[in-house]
Amino acid sequence: MTAMLDITEIARATGLSSRALRFYEARGLIRPLRSEGGRRIFGAGEVERLHAIVALKRAGFTLAAIGRMLDGRGIGLGPMIAAQVKVVEAERAALTDTAALLGSIQSRIDVGEHIDVATLCSLIRKGHAMTTTQWKSVVDQHFTPAEQAHWAERMNALAPDFDQDAYQAKWAELGQRIAAALPMDPASDAARGFVREWFALLAPFRAVASPDMWAGATRLHENRAAWEGQADPGFSSEVWQFIQAASAAMKARGEVPGA
Repeated sequence: MTAMLDITEIARATGLSSRALRFYEARGLIRPLRSEGGRRIFGAGEVERLHAIVALKRAGFTLAAIGRMLDGRGIGLGPMIAAQVKVVEAERAALTDTAALLGSIQSRIDVGEHIDVATLCSLIRKGHAMTTTQWKSVVDQHFTPAEQAHWAERMNALAPDFDQDAYQAKWAELGQRIAAALPMDPASDAARGFVREWFALLAPFRAVASPDMWAGATRLHENRAAWEGQADPGFSSEVWQFIQAASAAMKARGEVPGA
């Protein structure tokens, strides 16, 4: 395909929505030209990049990884593929465990046991207790025992009835909603709303975290490539990257994300 196509024609040719194309442009994954009238136009090179993005996303690579791969930033494919295999295998194992858990609960219902929603939620939390242990192993790499003790002490003082399981469930729910809405323009009103929800959920941590702890939390997620697949914080790296971009867009407009 050698002709220059506008965004509507590209959306039709690739199956991507115009919103997705604008999102990829905002992330720097594609760089369409502009006509004299300001319309986005795409040449053969950008069309090839778009097909590559679709293929790599199908394999589960994050947009950040896709950007590095397409720009050839000196990163070998071997290590990236090996890391992605671990992520996919961890996801497959998690799905297998979930299927087994739900199958076990269904069997109990089939023999006449009464299980209400509260019981179901309790069984699911118990069935995924290992996730908390796995997450702690990651946290231990980024926060000292003293910092973690400070967090626990301050949380007990400020919120003695704090429910860590319920808190983590809120992160998972928000992460799922954001993931379902992507791709999205980081400068959109909807993105701004997600950022505000994100920072509202961060309130308990922000209330007790020292500057070093806050910096540690940022480093933890910036280094996700080193531990992704080992634990689940409740949201994907793509969701994290989107929130960073949306927060930056708010700051560029003079808004305070956590206000």
